[in-house]
Amino acid sequence: MSLSIHSRFDGGNIEVVAADRADDIRLRIRPDAGERHLQWFSFQLCNAAEQPCRMVIENAGKVSYPAGFRDYQAVCSSDRIEWQRVPTSFDGERLIIEHTPENDAVYYAYFAPYSLERHEQLIADALTSPLVRAESLCTKPDGHPHTLLTIGEPQEGRKRLWITARQHPGETMAEWWVEGFLDRLLDEHDPVARALLERCVVYLVPNMCIDGAVRGHLRCNAHGRNLNREWRDPSPQASPEVYSVIQRMQQTGVDFSLDVHGDEELPYNFIAGAEGIASWDADRQAGLDRFKQLLAKISPDFQTEHGYAVDAPGSADLRKCTDYVAETFGCLAMTLEMPFKDSAVTPMPDVGWSPERSRHLGRACVDAIWQWLPSSP
Repeated sequence: MSLSIHSRFDGGNIEVVAADRADDIRLRIRPDAGERHLQWFSFQLCNAAEQPCRMVIENAGKVSYPAGFRDYQAVCSSDRIEWQRVPTSFDGERLIIEHTPENDAVYYAYFAPYSLERHEQLIADALTSPLVRAESLCTKPDGHPHTLLTIGEPQEGRKRLWITARQHPGETMAEWWVEGFLDRLLDEHDPVARALLERCVVYLVPNMCIDGAVRGHLRCNAHGRNLNREWRDPSPQASPEVYSVIQRMQQTGVDFSLDVHGDEELPYNFIAGAEGIASWDADRQAGLDRFKQLLAKISPDFQTEHGYAVDAPGSADLRKCTDYVAETFGCLAMTLEMPFKDSAVTPMPDVGWSPERSRHLGRACVDAIWQWLPSSP
């Protein structure tokens, strides 16, 4: 049987240049809508069991973050549940995956995918808790509901915590993080979760960019918009995802915001703050530092030494969620970044950074928020 490669499925992305021989498979990544971004790939290889395969992604040097492919290993799975890292190299132009699959149908991806079906099941599972309400903030351009989960009872004096994840659809580790966060927060036997929800109500958007996720995009929605550059002046037509969230935030107010992402290049878990906003002050800095220190003590996978350069005073980009929310609502707002690669601080070469490790970090953040609360204004 001849080889075949498929990507016409939820989150799939690859174009086949040639697949006549197992040792000379040539591929290209399809760009997001708008043609400005590309990097996410996900595809199925069939009829190659026990054959040494050499898969070359020919346009890897033209992706949005070429440095993200340095010291990177692709992931592979035959059951779409367990994902392992496989030998991968990058010569500056081509990404080369060399692997001998054991099964007739095998999946390869940039990171473990998070499907629309799993997203819908995440919401359905959350709604089995009497603590959770769901609402569709809008209908996205491709027809998917934009779901907000409200966890706990909004009451006078309770802190209003906003969590947004996966503004960039290819950053699937963000929704794996949400799984762990929800699993911990909705555990009725967990004393930290119960105490947290006695003081707070949590507003959670598990996936800000479902259209882009289903289309196999890296950063953009169906209209080719990078949602994390839409917050200052969102369009209800081109970026309804952000527009509707801001409307809801204005109704509820915001005391704490965490925007969950993945970073292509840096092999670390870290947090970026809003130090560049005009209203930044010593109290905000103390709150940011305390949260990062707490999370570093709780989870060895998190660290504070490496991350983005701190924005200079007055240089904030209010198109970004963290800067916009911090300045608009006067609260602590942060961006949590996780790696596509392995964690250099706590490496696990067989799996690298993974869904389960993302879930564990989500659980750890429940502890960090609970411990941070007494110091919050």
